[in-house]
Amino acid sequence: MSWIAEERERARKDGVHHRENFPFLLTPEQPNGQAVVLVHGFGATPRSIFPVARALYQERYTVAGVRLPGHGTSPADLKRRKATEWITVARSAYDALAADGLKISGGGLSTGALVALTLASQRPLHKLLLFSPFLRLRHHLAPFAGFLSFFVPYQKSAVGQAESDFYYSRRPLKAIGEINRLLRDMPHILPQIKAPTLVLTSTGDATIAPGTALKLYERLGSPDKILHTYGNNVPHVLTTTENPELNDVLQRCLDFMNQEFSNSPINNGQSSSI
Repeated sequence: MSWIAEERERARKDGVHHRENFPFLLTPEQPNGQAVVLVHGFGATPRSIFPVARALYQERYTVAGVRLPGHGTSPADLKRRKATEWITVARSAYDALAADGLKISGGGLSTGALVALTLASQRPLHKLLLFSPFLRLRHHLAPFAGFLSFFVPYQKSAVGQAESDFYYSRRPLKAIGEINRLLRDMPHILPQIKAPTLVLTSTGDATIAPGTALKLYERLGSPDKILHTYGNNVPHVLTTTENPELNDVLQRCLDFMNQEFSNSPINNGQSSSI
């Protein structure tokens, strides 16, 4: 059974019902020999990174959109999951694509960016696309989520009716504790990252601590890295139509993926649009 067939079957057994919450594999008719493993964020589903996948697919990239265990099912399911499971799913997508001889890049949104960075420390990645990555969440109690979960199991999150099939309105604090596990590994992982990396963030992000994406960017070991900061009108989720700058995000991703770094040693720099 292929990777995507196995993952879709796993999703069905876990209780995924909505078709946009399943993992996906986009394979162009004339592939360019490159693939990208994309990872969605915490409490969301593969739907949230599909616009990026579609843009890459149209440029003949093979794209695997993973579903992190505990997502697209129920808050109770997410509560029992571990960060190691999230990493394993991303790694299995990588290994399946590598078996086809493809040159593989990685990308992730928010917590998915942390998973992609962890993957980059375990497997050779050609490039990295990081959307709203962070080293610290904005809520001052987030670092203590694992302990607090014994007293307050869930955190309420405002989710509109139209988005209720794709985002959780209750987020288990125990699972936020698993995000903290990923964060604890970042000081060791970031200097190891040598792949060219694009970091996109915004000053309008109400989820992560101000300036935390910049700190992450500065600690990356890659000599070829680009940071772009959007303004206050851009939310945490950069990869869906709720972002008024989505088209710019997609274009920057394509430009970065098509950029040749090996012959351009001076490529790391910062740009901003505030």
